[in-house]
Amino acid sequence: MEKTRLDPITYRDAMSRMSAHVQLITAADGTERRGVTITASCSVSDDPPTILACLNAANPRNDIFSRSGSFALNLLGPQHIRLAHAFSGRDQLDMSRRFALGRWIQLTTGAPILVDAIAAFDCRLIEVKIMATHLILFGEVVDVQIGGKKPPLIYVDRGYHTL
Repeated sequence: MEKTRLDPITYRDAMSRMSAHVQLITAADGTERRGVTITASCSVSDDPPTILACLNAANPRNDIFSRSGSFALNLLGPQHIRLAHAFSGRDQLDMSRRFALGRWIQLTTGAPILVDAIAAFDCRLIEVKIMATHLILFGEVVDVQIGGKKPPLIYVDRGYHTL
């Protein structure tokens, strides 16, 4: 079968129709903290509990996710739209101001856990794969925090929505 290259803009336009739960992926290395708004994550296995999360490999600040050896995946609800905007970089806030918008704790690994997240997965990094433009982080879930039952914050058609 002959390979053809799909136009990236057409691909992104089609992908914008795919709805996804909005999350913050966070990591800490010493006093340095980083968080990024993402929608590409999923469960890999429940034995051992493992998740994967994808984020842009081109941003050199994302190396903290490999360096730290751990990360947290914080699932957002509609009350977190301001956080989602801030951690996406849209509001041009520095990292300390982004983190100041939420309340954070640490569980087992030391990665930042959003206190009022719908759920948060505290993960030990077990593997990093580079696929095209993105890092795929595989994490063994070593701790969880389950928040109140709230609807998820969803991203679709290039905007935030809720169910």
